[in-house]
Amino acid sequence: MEKVLLNVEGMSCGHCKQTIEGALGEIDGVCHATVDLKEKTVEINYDSSKVELIALKEVIEDQGYDVK
Repeated sequence: MEKVLLNVEGMSCGHCKQTIEGALGEIDGVCHATVDLKEKTVEINYDSSKVELIALKEVIEDQGYDVK
């Protein structure tokens, strides 16, 4: 199991939180995703044998946010 903390720009409200957590939660291999609006971070626990980090970043960017 891997754990990563990503800096994400463009998140500002509960809708942003729900959108990102929901999109990540649909990916096979993601165990848990938590958005922290104040810190502008997304913490993801995932199985690296099922999904690559680059794919997780792409999912967030596909929702309209910038991963730094």
